Amino acid sequence: MDDQHGQDGPVRAVVAGQLMSKGTAVVAALGCFTTLLLALLDINIVSSVSWKMAQSLDPVHGVSLLPWMVTSYALADCIVVPLYGKLADVYGARRIYIAALVIFLVGSSLCGIAQNMTELIAFRAVQGVGGGGLMSVTMVILGTIFRSGTQEAAPRDGSMRVAMGGVMVGVGIALGPLLGAAVADNLNWRWVFYLNLPLVLIALAIALFVLKLPKFSERRKVDFLGAALIAGAAAALLLAAEWGGTRYAWTSTTMIVTLVTGAVLFAGFLWRIMTTEEPLISLRLLRNPVFRIMMPIGITAGMGLAGEVLYIGGYLQVGRGLGLTHASFMNLPMAAGMMVSVLVARSIVAVLGKFKYLLTSAGVLQAAVLILFSRMDAHTNLAWVAVGMFVLGLGMGQSLGLALQYLQNAVDIQDIGIATTTQRFCQQLGTSVGFAMFGLIMTRFLASHLTGTAGAANNGGELNTAVLATLPPAQQVAAVTTFIEAVTNVFLIAGLLALVPAVLALFIKEKSVKEPARDRVSQERDPRESVSAEN
Repeated sequence: MDDQHGQDGPVRAVVAGQLMSKGTAVVAALGCFTTLLLALLDINIVSSVSWKMAQSLDPVHGVSLLPWMVTSYALADCIVVPLYGKLADVYGARRIYIAALVIFLVGSSLCGIAQNMTELIAFRAVQGVGGGGLMSVTMVILGTIFRSGTQEAAPRDGSMRVAMGGVMVGVGIALGPLLGAAVADNLNWRWVFYLNLPLVLIALAIALFVLKLPKFSERRKVDFLGAALIAGAAAALLLAAEWGGTRYAWTSTTMIVTLVTGAVLFAGFLWRIMTTEEPLISLRLLRNPVFRIMMPIGITAGMGLAGEVLYIGGYLQVGRGLGLTHASFMNLPMAAGMMVSVLVARSIVAVLGKFKYLLTSAGVLQAAVLILFSRMDAHTNLAWVAVGMFVLGLGMGQSLGLALQYLQNAVDIQDIGIATTTQRFCQQLGTSVGFAMFGLIMTRFLASHLTGTAGAANNGGELNTAVLATLPPAQQVAAVTTFIEAVTNVFLIAGLLALVPAVLALFIKEKSVKEPARDRVSQERDPRESVSAEN
C-alpha cells in the first residue's frame, strides 16, 4: 500500500516518510533495540553478580541488605512506568526517551562508584527510575515507527520490529547470565555497571541525531496526582509482596497498614480517573475491549513468568549442583526457542487465522512444559531439561512483541504511550507478586518438610545452601530432595497460571475490517495538520 495516499497513509506518512526515510527509520529502530538489549543485560547481569556485590561492600550485613538492592530498583522502575507513558503522549516520546537514557546513565555511573550497600541501594533506585523508561518508552517509539493502520495488520507491518525485538530478548536472556558469570570470575563487579555506559551513549547519539517522531499540536495535561496515587499503591503492594510471610507476618500491624494504605491509594486513583479532566488512564482507553482484556492477561502472564526462569536456575544450581556458568548455558536452548518462534511469528498467525490463538497456544505450550517440569527429580536427564527449555522459549516467543503491537494498533495514536506502559506495568506488577507468592510457597514447604535428616542444611526450617557440599551423602540427598520437591511445586502452580492468559486470550474480539481505519489524531482536521516533527 502507498504510504503517502493509502487509507492508513496520513499518520504513517508523517512518521516514516516526511520525518524519517526508510533507512533512517531502520537506524532509529536499531537504537531502540540497543536500548532493549541494554535493559535486559543489566537485569540479568546484576542478578548474577548481586551476591558478590553484597559480600564485597559489606561482608557482615551485605546479605541481609541484598533484597533491598533488588527491591529498590524494582520499586522505582515499576512506579514510574505509568507516568512515563503519559509524559510520552504529552511531550513526545523522543524527549522522554532521551531523559530516561540520561537518568539510567547517571544511575549506572553512580552504582559503579558506590562505597557501601546503602549507597548502592540508593543509586539502584536512581537507575530504576531511568530503567522504567528504557523498556516502556522504547516500545512506544517502536510502536510509533512501525504503527499499522489496523489491528489486523500488526503481524504483517511490524514483522521486523517483532523479529528484532525477539532476537534482543533472546540475546539478553542468553548472554546476561554468562556475562554475569564472566564478570564475577574475572573482573571487578563494578564492571557490571560500567558495561552499560557505551550502550547508553550509542542509543543517546541515535536518539539525538537520527530519531524523529510526530508531535501533536494539541497540548494535554499530565495528571501528576493520579500518577502519585498509582505509584503509592504499587509501592505498597510491592512492599507487601516483598515482606509478607518473611520479614513480617501477614497478620502483623505493619502488613495490615501497608495493605490498607495500598487499597486506599488505589481507590483514590480510581476516583481520580472518574473525576479529572485528563486522567492518567482515560475512560476512552478503559472502554477499549482489547485494552481491557490485555491488562489481566499481562498480570497473570507476569505471575506465571515469575515461576519459570528463576526457579529453573535454582533447580540447576542447588538441586543439580551446577556452577553458575554451567547453569547459565542452559538458558541458551530457551533463547534459541524464542528466536525461532518470533522469526516465524507471521507464518504462525497466518496458520492460526487470528492473533488471539497465538496467545492461547503460547500459554498452552508454557503450561505443558512447566507441568512436566513439576515431575523432575535429582536424576532427570539434563538433555530433556534442555529440550523443555527450548519448547518453553517457543511458547514465550510466540506472543513476544506481537501482543504489545496488537494492543498498540488497537488504540488511538495519541494514547499509545500510556497503553504501552500500562501493559508493562501490569506485567511487572504480576511478576513481582508472583515472586513473592512463589517465595512464600518455597518457604512454607521447606519449613514443613526439612527435618533433621538434612543435618546442618536445616537451619530452623530454612535451607542453608552454603553447607550442602560439606554434608555427608545421606544428609545432602535429604536436603536436595526436599529443595527439588519445593521447586517442582512452584513449577506446577506456575504451569496452571500460564493457562489463565491462554483462556483469557480467547475472549479477545478481533475485528475484520475491509478498509483500514484512519488513526484518529483529530476529528476535525486532516491528521497531517495535527502532527509535526518532534525536535
